[in-house]
Amino acid sequence: MTLNYNAVPFEMNQYQTYINSNSGNEYFSQQYNNNGIILTTPKPNWNQMILSNFEKNFYIESPIVQNRSMTDIQHFLTNNQITIDGNAPRPLFNFDEANFPEPVMETIVQCGFEKPTLIQSCSWPILLSGLDLIGIALTGSGKTLAFILPAIIHASHQEFVKSGDSPIVLIMAPTRELVQQIYTVAHQFGQLAQCRTTVIFGGVSKESQRNSLLNGIEVVIGTPGRLLDFIEEGVLKLDRITYLVLDEADRMLDMGFEPQIRQICERIRSDRQTTMFSATWPKEVRNLANQFLSTNRIHVTIGNIILAANPSICQIIEVCTESQKQNRFIEILHEIMKLKNGKTLVFCQTKRRVNEIYLITKQMGFPVLYIHGDKQQSQRDYTMNEFRRRQRVILIATDVAARGLDVQDIQFVINIDFPNQTEDYVHRIGRTGRNKEAYGTSYTFFTSENAKQAPSLVRVLQEAGQNVNQDLMKIAEGQHSLANSKHGSKNQIYNNSQQRMLFQHQQQQSTNHFYSNPIHQSVEYIPTISQSMNYMPSIIYNQF
Repeated sequence: MTLNYNAVPFEMNQYQTYINSNSGNEYFSQQYNNNGIILTTPKPNWNQMILSNFEKNFYIESPIVQNRSMTDIQHFLTNNQITIDGNAPRPLFNFDEANFPEPVMETIVQCGFEKPTLIQSCSWPILLSGLDLIGIALTGSGKTLAFILPAIIHASHQEFVKSGDSPIVLIMAPTRELVQQIYTVAHQFGQLAQCRTTVIFGGVSKESQRNSLLNGIEVVIGTPGRLLDFIEEGVLKLDRITYLVLDEADRMLDMGFEPQIRQICERIRSDRQTTMFSATWPKEVRNLANQFLSTNRIHVTIGNIILAANPSICQIIEVCTESQKQNRFIEILHEIMKLKNGKTLVFCQTKRRVNEIYLITKQMGFPVLYIHGDKQQSQRDYTMNEFRRRQRVILIATDVAARGLDVQDIQFVINIDFPNQTEDYVHRIGRTGRNKEAYGTSYTFFTSENAKQAPSLVRVLQEAGQNVNQDLMKIAEGQHSLANSKHGSKNQIYNNSQQRMLFQHQQQQSTNHFYSNPIHQSVEYIPTISQSMNYMPSIIYNQF
């Protein structure tokens, strides 16, 4: 298969997204509340409309794939814990089996990619065939390239986008960081097919974003809130969109974007091609898929469908009190900063907490950065560039950076505060161990305030093959006992009080032991690590 360069007379657009938050004047003084905006444009009744035809099947199966035995395919799926539900084309094993055009293949080689990731192997034949796809895979599994290459090929085969026209491809993602990262990949490969791309997100001036949309663009990548603003203004039209991507769908719903997503999807033609990627598969995401994807969609799951953490990450849970966190955190940082690559991402639950930990860490002389929602976009960009550039550096963040943060060489993740949902814990630690050959380490402080999350955290640890801290196991068993109790609410309160006293007693008993190992907990709490991971006794670390 080749890109149809002659069918569409594309002209390269030299527009480069300008993201200086201090420049430009707004055309409109009215500001919308993105949590509550309701589009005034009526929803189209697609059943009563005659829609123009468009091409979406560009897949020509390679003879190598055609001749591959079902035994080999089943072996590939089984060994890699891949589940495919639906009438899907055969997966690819190598890049050359996708029949991508030569410029794309050359760029793939230049990027240093040797083989498709699992989600890419399964997704490319499905999406290039014009089918709807649900992809469930861990963060960092290569899903961006899985939907970007088919998107660009799809766009390049459609009629030329003129000034004032609707784009052809719309990609929605939850955060500014993630849409910028998707844009980087889309621009890199899109320019090979003279396919114009732009990125739309809040926190910066609308002027340059508005101009790019009005000039005509093939691929638009954006966050739901800012996209909704431009739709309401009439700047972003949706009538020609035939390829829709919902990336990090679970996170978008967690962040409260469901109303915006629904309003946007309802205004895109019903016969579009839609793909949805998510790290988890909760009921809310299933409901969204049932409403906006076709009934003949293909469902691809990489790994176990239940909440799962990357098994390449060594997860260390330290059961402690709130007062023990700070000293323990500093001890861990001292050891990490002795290493050649000590890139560390630290999560706090609130912006105030981030500021406090940042000041403490800076006063101790550590190379530290911080990021949260109150920072200006120019500051955020500077911080992220510095974090990518430096090898021995600490970034303290809220969950704004927990998803879609595409930094491949993070060695350590430290959770100062355990998140409210165990799903967020999985997403946080997924920032390390992202490369196929890489391993990472996460440290998590767990207190009595987090007791309700103990059972689900234990399941995540067990699913990933980690040994479970015995203090954590006791807390989880206590939660199970409460859940199974047949007594009334008074007994439950009494049991909670007893459990908290037991928890505090355990911490008092373990205080000396807690500080006796400056880097990690006792050996029995650390997962067994193969020799190939270059385990260093002074700290959980590997050199990949």
